[in-house]
Parts: sequence; C-alpha cells; structure tokens
Amino acid sequence: MLSRSLIGHNSLTSDTIGREHRKDIFFFFFILVCDPADVISTVEFNQTGEFLATGDKGGRVVIFQREPQGEYNVYSTFQSHEPEFDYLKSLEIEERINKIRWLPLHNPAHFLLATNDKTIKLWKVSERDKRAEGYNLRDEEGRLKDLSTVTTLQVPVLRPMDLLVEASPRRVFANAHAYHINSISVNSDCETYLSADDLRINLWNLNITDRSFNIVDLKPENMEDLSEVITVAEFHPHHCHLLAFSSSTGTTRLCDMRASALCDQHAKLFEEVVDPSHRSFFSEIVSSVSDVKFSHSGRYLLTRDYLTVKVWDLNMENKPVETYQVHDYLRTKLCSLYESDCIFDKFECAWNGTDSVIMTGAYNNYFRMFDRASLRDVTLEASREVCKRRAVLQPRRVCVGKKQKETDVSVDSLDFRKKILHTAWHPKENIIAIAASNNLYIFQDRLTPNGHHNTPEIQSAPPKWQTQPNPPTY
Repeated sequence: MLSRSLIGHNSLTSDTIGREHRKDIFFFFFILVCDPADVISTVEFNQTGEFLATGDKGGRVVIFQREPQGEYNVYSTFQSHEPEFDYLKSLEIEERINKIRWLPLHNPAHFLLATNDKTIKLWKVSERDKRAEGYNLRDEEGRLKDLSTVTTLQVPVLRPMDLLVEASPRRVFANAHAYHINSISVNSDCETYLSADDLRINLWNLNITDRSFNIVDLKPENMEDLSEVITVAEFHPHHCHLLAFSSSTGTTRLCDMRASALCDQHAKLFEEVVDPSHRSFFSEIVSSVSDVKFSHSGRYLLTRDYLTVKVWDLNMENKPVETYQVHDYLRTKLCSLYESDCIFDKFECAWNGTDSVIMTGAYNNYFRMFDRASLRDVTLEASREVCKRRAVLQPRRVCVGKKQKETDVSVDSLDFRKKILHTAWHPKENIIAIAASNNLYIFQDRLTPNGHHNTPEIQSAPPKWQTQPNPPTY
C-alpha cells in the first residue's frame, strides 16, 4: 500500500540568456511498497490540476489533492478493478488500470473513468463531513427499531463528523471489446467518450452502459491480411466531431464524425515517409506511435514513437513541423532492445499548459523536455538518489563514445529496466508528475515572493536540484 512520506524539497538554480535569475523548484516523492502490483500504469491530472490520479497494475486508483501550501497529499485510495477470468476464451483478465480520464467538474463531486483491458468504470468521488442522526425508525447503528418502543416523533438532524472521502462506482461499461482496451478519451460535449482497442474504436454515451456505437473497425475479413493495429485514440479538446487515432505503422488519422457515422475513411492522414535507403528491419517497429496528444489550443498534434516526438500542424499533413530526437543514441542498440522486447515499450508524452514545452520519458529513469521556441532540450533523472540530504541533480548527458565529463553516462551503462513510461503535466501551472516503476515524483515550481509561479524555461546553463536539509514528513 501507500507509504505517505514526503522525501524532500528541491531548488533549481539556472541562468537565462541576457540576465540571471533564481528559479526554485521543489518536488514530492511518494514511495510505494516494492510489489509488482504497485507499479504505476497511468497518471492523469484533472482539468483544474487540483487533483492527480494514478492507477497501478493491482487495479487500485490513488488520488492526490493539492493543498493550499502547494503540496500534493493522498486524498483517496480505492480498488477499481479486480482480476477476472473469461471462461469462454480461457483468458485471464488482469486488474491493471490502463487509463484514467477525468470528467469535467460540474458539482462538488468528482467523476473519473478507469479502464483495464476489458471493462470501463465510471467512479464518483465525493466528500461527506456530516451525518444524519435522530431517525425515528432506526437506531444509531442503522438497525430497525421495535415499533412498539417508538412513542415520540423527532426531526433528524445533521451532525458534524470527520471528513470522509467516498468512491462509488456509478456506471460499468463492459462486453464491448474483443481485444485489449488501450485508450479512453472524454469528448468535449461532456456526454460521450471513446474507447479503443487494437482493431476497433467505440463511442459511448456516459449514461448508457449496455450498448456503444462502433465508429472505426480495422478488422479484415481474413486476419492473415491484418497489416496494422490501433495504438492510441484521442478526442479533439474543443471540437466534439474530431478525433485522432494512430497505428502501429506510424500513421495518425484525423476523423470527422460529421462526414460519416463510420470513420473508416479518415479526413486527414499524418505520416512521414521513411527514405527507402534508410529502411531496416526495425524501421516499422520504431515508427509505431505509442501516444497522441492534442495541444491545448487544438491546432497541433503531438505524437511519440520509439525514438522521437513529433509536432504536427493539423493544416499540414505531409510532414511534421517539428521533430525532436528523444534517445537517438539507441539506434545502435536496436538489435539487443528487440531481443529483450524493450523496443515495444510505449512511452507517453505531454504538453505544458501553454503548449511551449514538450515532455516525454526515456530509459534509465530519464525524462526529456524540449522547448519549442529556443529548440533547447534537457535530460533529467527521477531517482531516489536525488532525495538524499543536500543531494544535487545535474542534467544528464548520454554519450556514445568517450565521456567528456565525469557526469556523462555511457549508452552501454544505461539500465533499460528503469524507464519513464507515464508522465503528466498540470494543465495550467508548472507542475509535472513522473511515474518511475512504483515511485511517483511530483515536480513543482516554488512560488516567487510576489506569489507567482516561475515560467518554465529550458536554460543554456545546467540547472541544479538541491534538497533541503530537513525535509518535512506527514
């Protein structure tokens, strides 16, 4: 279960072109007991950023709430999914949470969708700080009274109680997918959402659980003709008729539901053609898109494949407007990565709140940030070592040949068992959540004296993360 220990606060010092200033950043580090079921499988901020939800391989959902001081503390923990067994197919269904998506906030209660491989559940998370007392027909334990003992009538009253956070399932959407669900996305109309598996995308109404509408079907009549599978699907943030889905062949299709009820015919196709002279056995594998994110403005599309992240303009299909190399040094390691199945890892990506910085994960518990304006990038590491007393974390650099600095890391010494697959960025502020195995890191800008957050920039000078000597605990 969760060990709620706040490991430390960090501060960052860096230089800006033309002037110097200090940027303070602190982070929280939540440690989960080392158990395979505790490995985090998804991370998601809600629309305001006040809450952060994580799902793990054990089917649990842990929700963190941001306190007035800026810290994220555990708000609620509940078991969302249980392991199942499909007797018709002799198939075990894991309880692992594949995706979590928050619904827009319309009342004091919070609603979120969580899915494993087969079943999607809508959860309501609400608070209760009062209880009713003085019932006429029931005692304080809720048991029925002997009616012969009821001689007077009283008006029930509400009494204050300790705050209780309750999570209750409101809807269960099941039996609609023959293959494993890899994506769910809530529509901007706040009434529908989509769920995608390897070959189909279904459209659901949030109030109807017994049926869904199939809008994309890539399953051929003969499975031997199968050439691609769906890897991820996402609704446009503003236009409820637009959705995008990517495939294992490296293509991303934009579909318009106004054109046809079935979206088998795409409106736009985003694909970068590989030079035939550069093709290899691994070309198609590394080009498979593992994540797709629309920008907050809705104009751009961010895609992540194995080696790169690409930014596409929705108005230009032939090539991406920006391409960033995440770990190009792995090109010489593709054979060993294929043998260890690491080449099939699915990394996620994220925009910051202003669409100016991109973040994605890498191996050795590294994560990368790319500034779109300055084209600078930085590699940072999320590990327990940074939480030691007065520990300083310098930006990392992976070298293919001889080390130039003592802090450089050789590509041959990278630990491919340590990987940052799941990341999330606060929708409005400079706060990021990093999931590394069964550890959750939250990095956050410290408030400046005037009460404002520092603007995130990737500086030319190496930033330093320094842990304060006496980290508080709770």
